[in-house]
Amino acid sequence: MPHEGVGRHAGHHHHPDPAAGDRKVALAVAVNLALTVAQVAGGVVSGSVALIADAMHNLSDAVALIIAFLARRIARRPATPEMSFGYGRAEVVAALVNYTTLIVISVWLGYEALVRMIDPPEVTGWIVVVLAGIALAVDLITAGLTWRLARDSMNIRAAFLHNLADAGTSVAVIVSGMMIMLYDWRLADPLITLAISGWISWHAIRETGPVIRILMLAAPPEMAPQDIRRVIEDHAGVAGVHHLHLWQLDEKRISLEAHLVLAEGAAATVTVAETKALVGRVFGITHATFEIETRASGCAGSSCGP
Repeated sequence: MPHEGVGRHAGHHHHPDPAAGDRKVALAVAVNLALTVAQVAGGVVSGSVALIADAMHNLSDAVALIIAFLARRIARRPATPEMSFGYGRAEVVAALVNYTTLIVISVWLGYEALVRMIDPPEVTGWIVVVLAGIALAVDLITAGLTWRLARDSMNIRAAFLHNLADAGTSVAVIVSGMMIMLYDWRLADPLITLAISGWISWHAIRETGPVIRILMLAAPPEMAPQDIRRVIEDHAGVAGVHHLHLWQLDEKRISLEAHLVLAEGAAATVTVAETKALVGRVFGITHATFEIETRASGCAGSSCGP
C-alpha cells in the first residue's frame, strides 16, 4: 500500500542541530544582502534592468531567509495553555508572506521590462556579465548552506529552491550581457527580465498552494480521507466511521479525529488502541483522537453526517 512509505519515511528524517542551522541561515542572509547591494550598484551604473531584476530576486531570497530565520526561532517555543498547539505554524505563515512578496516583485519586474522594451536604454554589457557571474557563485554557495536544512523546513526548502532558480537566472543574465557585448542587441536585457519575472511568478504560485492547504486545515495531498476511512472500517472492532476530519497542524504534524461505532462485543479500549496503531503504521499518523459510540447511542450511520 502506497501510504505505508509515508509512515516509514516520517520516522527517518534527519534533524540538524537548530543552532547550527540558524548560523547557516544567518550566513546565507549576509551573503545575499552583500550580493544585492553589489548588483543594484552595477545595474544602475550599467543601465541593466536585468541585473537589477536579478538583484531584487536575490533581495527577496535574503528577506525570505530572514523571515524563515525568525520563524524557526518562534516555532521552537514550547506550547502554552493559550497556545496549546505550540508555535509550529509560524513557519507556514512566514512561507505565505515570502511567496506573496515574491509574486508582487515579479509583477513589478515584468512592468519595468515592458517599459524598457518600448525604449531600450544603453547597457554596459561587461559589468552585467561580471556581476551576474559573481551572483551565480553566491547562489550556489547559498544553496550549499541551506540544502540540508531544506529537507525539514518548508521555509528553508523554498529559499533553497529560490537560490537554484537564481542560479539559472544569473546564467540568463550572463547570456543577455554577452548578446549586448557581441551584437549590441539591447532588447536582450528586457526580454531576459520578462523571462525572470515569469519564472519567479510561476515558482511562487506553485509553492503557495501547499502553504494555503495547511493554513486552511486541508488534508495532506498524499492522503485521501476515504482511504483512511476504508482502512479503519476494515478493523474487526469497528462497525462504522463518521465525523472523520484529517488535517495538517504544520508541515510535520498530521492530525486525525473521528467517531468510531463499535462492532457488537468489541472492547472500546482495545479497539481505540488498535485503530491508533493501525493508522500510525499505514499512514504515519501519530496524533489521532477517536470518540467511541455504539449503534444504540443514537449516532450511527448517515444520520451522523460525514
